[in-house]
Amino acid sequence: MTRVTIQDLRDARYCLAGVRPWFRRHGLDWQDFLARGIEADRLRATGDALVEPVIRIAETRERTHGR
Repeated sequence: MTRVTIQDLRDARYCLAGVRPWFRRHGLDWQDFLARGIEADRLRATGDALVEPVIRIAETRERTHGR
């Protein structure tokens, strides 16, 4: 299972100042995400299409560099 990390958000060039409130709106724990990452399926469950580019980056990272 793919795990999305803060580095994946950075690689997608997402604004971290905007992502933090997004996590709050979706009931996701920002501090836990910073420490451990988050499962891609959990992000997909939000129904927000903006998660897909980040998930693709995480999937590519895992295929290329391992977990």
